[in-house]
Amino acid sequence: MAGTIWEFFGYRTDDPSAAASASVNQRACPFVGGVCEKRLHSEDDGPAGVCAIKPIRSGPVICCPIRLYADGYKVLRDVADLAFGPGLPLKPGANAVPFALEHRAPVVAVFGKRWGGELRVPKKAGLGGYWVDWVLALINPQGNLEEFVAVEVQTIDTTGNYKNGRAALIEGRGVVPTSAGFNWENVNKRILPQLIYKGQLLQREELCKKGLFFVAPQAVFNVMLDRVGGLERVPKYALQPAAITFLAYDYAEGMPTPGQLAPLARTTRHTTTVYKVQEAFNNVQLTDENVYRKAILEGLGLVGPPAPLD
Repeated sequence: MAGTIWEFFGYRTDDPSAAASASVNQRACPFVGGVCEKRLHSEDDGPAGVCAIKPIRSGPVICCPIRLYADGYKVLRDVADLAFGPGLPLKPGANAVPFALEHRAPVVAVFGKRWGGELRVPKKAGLGGYWVDWVLALINPQGNLEEFVAVEVQTIDTTGNYKNGRAALIEGRGVVPTSAGFNWENVNKRILPQLIYKGQLLQREELCKKGLFFVAPQAVFNVMLDRVGGLERVPKYALQPAAITFLAYDYAEGMPTPGQLAPLARTTRHTTTVYKVQEAFNNVQLTDENVYRKAILEGLGLVGPPAPLD
């Protein structure tokens, strides 16, 4: 599969503005500030700068999770509004209790990278994988913990190589085809199994009353949905401790003006349960019988009507 870089250091690759060029020169991430953290797989050439790649036959797909933190981490605001009610302030974890006590009002404590720091959950028998990207905790006006939700943010890993496309954009803002594609098999091997595992762990938490929220690009959600057999296999449920809520985002309709970042819009909200996801994931849809035999016979040149007898 081949694709072109569609968004580079925050701006569309067809953006001729001074802001887009400055972002490349500074190797900047305009979504969270500072220098882009995304690195090339095996090169020591500094930040990769690739936010999204456009395959030949489909729309652009976000491949950097930090791209989803645009508009001041709006995805976290969306989760907090759904879980705890609209409009509550979000504060870094360590600052939340003093804020609640001072203002005598509820507040959402945020634990995650660049906020209150990622929480370290004790491991069992040396096993990892217990922690999540974000924890949003509701603090009441008395400074006490009321409840919390967990948030996972995932995009999709790339395959192939976009080094030539990156070089063309840096040298003269040219857009050239690359061999870059997407590792969609990771949905089966890593993303879905981790969601099921973490969802079951969180159900055991007395104060995790709304379950796990999963934030991803719409294209990733579509592949996940195909893998589990469609929406009818993971029917809607209310928020609950066993819930998994999928929030998918994509580029908003319309072209941004030069010098402006392309806005994102939430395109899907779907709440189901971890057990429905597990059931659908485990219920593999098998192929027709004897497909291996048919492939072997084709490879041997033995497929077709029987040869006539002498």
